[in-house]
Amino acid sequence: MQNSRLFDNTYKFMGKALDVASFRHSLISGNVANMDTIGYKPRDIDFQETLEKQVSGLPPREVAVTHKDHFANFDVNKDMNPSVYDNSDTFHLDTVDIDEQMSNLSENNIKYRSAVELMTRKMKILKYSIDEGGR
Repeated sequence: MQNSRLFDNTYKFMGKALDVASFRHSLISGNVANMDTIGYKPRDIDFQETLEKQVSGLPPREVAVTHKDHFANFDVNKDMNPSVYDNSDTFHLDTVDIDEQMSNLSENNIKYRSAVELMTRKMKILKYSIDEGGR
C-alpha cells in the first residue's frame, strides 16, 4: 500500500491538514472556554508551519508486524507535536479577545472544510474509476 498509485501523497497531505485543523480547533475552543479565567493566556499554533512539519519527513511510528503481508502503519494523529504559543503578550483581566477567537475559528473552519472537500473529490474520482472500470 505504501507504493500504491491509487493512494498517493494527496491522501496523506489532506489527512495531516485535517489533523492540524482539528488540533487548532481544540486550542481555539479552549481559549473561548477560558475567556473569563483570570490570568489565562490564549494559545494558538501556526497552521502552515505545523502542517509543513507534519508533512516533511516525520519518521513513521514503528510497530511490531506479525506477518510480512501486513500493511505498514499509517498513524497520522499520534506524532503531532506542534509549536503552541501564547497569543497574548501582556497580562490583564480580559486577555482573550472573543472577536479574534471567532475570526480564528472561522478561518480554521474554512481550512478544515476545504481539506474535507478535496478529500471527498479525490475519493469520488477513485470511485468513478472503479465503477467505470467494471463496465
